[in-house]
Amino acid sequence: IHLATENEQYLSELPEQAGYFKETRIVEFIFLLSEKWHLDQSTRYQAVELLERFMIKQVEQMCGDRGNSKGRDQGQRSSWSSVRDQITNTFVLRLVSCVQLASKLSLHYSRVTSDTALKFLQSLKYSYTKQELLESELAVLNTLHFHINVSTPLAYVELLLEVLGYNGCLLPAKPLHQVCVQLLDFCYLARETIYDTLLKIAIENSTPSKLQIAKFLTVKEDFMLLAVGVISAGVFILSPGHWEQVVEHLNCITGITRQSILEFSYAVVRRVLGSTTP
Repeated sequence: IHLATENEQYLSELPEQAGYFKETRIVEFIFLLSEKWHLDQSTRYQAVELLERFMIKQVEQMCGDRGNSKGRDQGQRSSWSSVRDQITNTFVLRLVSCVQLASKLSLHYSRVTSDTALKFLQSLKYSYTKQELLESELAVLNTLHFHINVSTPLAYVELLLEVLGYNGCLLPAKPLHQVCVQLLDFCYLARETIYDTLLKIAIENSTPSKLQIAKFLTVKEDFMLLAVGVISAGVFILSPGHWEQVVEHLNCITGITRQSILEFSYAVVRRVLGSTTP
């Protein structure tokens, strides 16, 4: 109930720019960096969501600060160019700071130290100091008003798997969890393709309008739907004989319709298989 409430609250306050900083190359960078530093599974998702929320807030603040500083057209172009340059120049530093903060939240023994982060940045030919690294972490914390410990889709997946077990679904727990984590990684990395397929299924049209794309944003950012879709796809791959039973249980637990679960599972499995046929 707590996770469902948190999810609904997030969706009700969703900024128009949600998802802009979950582009595949950014997600892949964070995932590879998390592997390099031997961070636990939840940290990678926490870092992606942290960077996304921070960058949107930062861009909003920077544009707001510069919006009235110059003449209308020329000033707006100059202002946006300045904002873009500033974002570009500090982006990798901010990304590393978000991974650092996520590692501290996980209470994992492989917490990323300043020395580790600096060594990595230096390997990319950046010349930041420890002070600048600390200031970067503080910039992320201050911009988000220190509200950084939010639930990730992995928390939704794991809790739903627990509830399924409690409700009597006889599923291979450990293998299913492993498959679900792999599918969750996949959904982050193939996000645009999966949700593009899902949108076209939902509207029964291969060319969605701008309005339809805008309204679909809440679907793309719905962690509960993502978790349900990942579990459903995982069961379909690992234990297809249990699939219909699991879909029924997920429908009862979350209130998400069987049709929505079916469509999400189809979009994920289709992308996993690389299939272009129904």
